[in-house]
Amino acid sequence: MVEQIYTNAKIVLADDVLDGTVAVRDGRIHDISESRSSLPSAADFEGDYLIPGLVELHTDNLEKHMTPRPKASWPPIAAAVAHDNQIASAGITTVFDAIAVGDVNDGSERIHKLKASIESLFQAREKGLLRADHMVHLRCEVSYGGMIEALSSFASHAMVKMLSVMDHTPGQRQFVSLDAYYTYYQSKYGLSNEQMKDFIKQRKNDQQLYSAKHRQHAVEVAKEHNLALASHDDATTEHVSEAVADGMTVAEFPTTLEAAKASHEAGLGVMMGGPNLVRGGSHSGNIAAGDLARHGYLDIISSDYVPHSLLHGAMLLFDDVDGYDLPRAIRAVSKTPADCVGLTDRGEIAVDKRADFIHVHHSPHHPIIRGVWREGTRVS
Repeated sequence: MVEQIYTNAKIVLADDVLDGTVAVRDGRIHDISESRSSLPSAADFEGDYLIPGLVELHTDNLEKHMTPRPKASWPPIAAAVAHDNQIASAGITTVFDAIAVGDVNDGSERIHKLKASIESLFQAREKGLLRADHMVHLRCEVSYGGMIEALSSFASHAMVKMLSVMDHTPGQRQFVSLDAYYTYYQSKYGLSNEQMKDFIKQRKNDQQLYSAKHRQHAVEVAKEHNLALASHDDATTEHVSEAVADGMTVAEFPTTLEAAKASHEAGLGVMMGGPNLVRGGSHSGNIAAGDLARHGYLDIISSDYVPHSLLHGAMLLFDDVDGYDLPRAIRAVSKTPADCVGLTDRGEIAVDKRADFIHVHHSPHHPIIRGVWREGTRVS
């Protein structure tokens, strides 16, 4: 017996848009048809879109809930639940919570709250408190002296499914511009000009000491534990060649057109931030996501630090960028990220896939989410 029927919907498939009906049984999509159901129990979408549940590979949104103000810690499980509420309401049904292993500052909250962040998600999941399907993405800061020890503590954790390597040393990758580096970190840590000079000197010294060996260690750990692997902030073709040699499948936030082109052509899923798309540019002064899209090199969108930017960014691609019809734009937030990390049971509206989907009204100002379902159960 079919349990749920959703009709009068514009169904966004992987390569087409179909006016019709979706039937769900036992948490899976049982049938898709072009007809309109006349059953009184059918949910009427009134001509709105039915799209796959969004798949998020990199969000650090949990951090804002763990520490809502500087030096103000929130109870960890309460923080995880609040974060999850925001994620689910944004239409994200599968989320990789990006948790930093190390930072550029030894006193960072990220370092001190690594264990609490992972354990709060795990406990909240075990207690049935989460609406989205949460996994952990460990973001390895390779210039951090304690990275190897920290990574060894969590690489085999049941929630960890993805690993990325990042290097925030000034003068390269995300921060080729030292002016941008000054603007970001001087404000973040309240440093004087002299303190910033010392800070930059220390960070460059750390890179010389640790980055190469820590990157290799992180790659080996990912392969040992069968974790999806991503590069971060690649800026040159040399960076991309290294990522390909290391077996990475996702290129997170390439900072130049050159690196994005090389990554895309090498078969890596090129990921850019939804906030970059919505704002019209990078907050670090790097390549704009919209520019990559116009060249055809944008494959995946991440909400990064604003959960609702995921769907908003995808609809902006559809509305504003030639070459992105609606199925292609939606693939960038569903099927493509799912495929890049081996989650072949979700990410599209197709028979036998998980019944993760969203009811969306496409307003001319902003997409409006009217309902979110995960495995056939409404979660928002």
